[in-house]
Amino acid sequence: MHVVFGRRDGFRRAAGGPPIPLSDQEVWRSGGRRGISNYMRTCLLAVLSLPLLLNAGDTGARVRYAGGTVAGIGAKSELRIGMADADNLRIECKAAPMLIPFRDVTTLEYGLHVSRRYVEAVLISPVFLLAKKKSHFLTIGYTDGEGNHQAMVLEVGSGDIRGLLVSLEARTGRRVEYQDEEARKAGKG
Repeated sequence: MHVVFGRRDGFRRAAGGPPIPLSDQEVWRSGGRRGISNYMRTCLLAVLSLPLLLNAGDTGARVRYAGGTVAGIGAKSELRIGMADADNLRIECKAAPMLIPFRDVTTLEYGLHVSRRYVEAVLISPVFLLAKKKSHFLTIGYTDGEGNHQAMVLEVGSGDIRGLLVSLEARTGRRVEYQDEEARKAGKG
């Protein structure tokens, strides 16, 4: 009887007969069904490493410009604030990056706005009344190159706020002023 081991499907075939399942030892010897294929292993590795690769070039926190006196930046513009430079606060926007020397920063203020989710409760489920939405706001006051006082209010994500506050305090030498006790708890943990 002529036997051919199937590497892919895990069956042995006798000449002209029906396929017979291989034992685990025969499968192992034939090189078939050893677990995850190389293709699946590569796909799994790619999917698991994708978040790391996406954050690899991330050099700052994403913020939203809520308002202020800075010309050229529209309300609700997406910005990136970075502190990789030892001397300057770098704010990247679509128009052009801004560099604010840390020594020119005059005020740092942190506020927390807590609101109920009324719209979601009406449209989706009353359970949303139990949930609160927290918005973190950072106000940076500084003196520009011409000696004018400028201010910008930034809405910061909840995952970035603590690191941003600590970094700004360390680089500027100024203490963050908290709007109220709830903001102090949220900002310091």
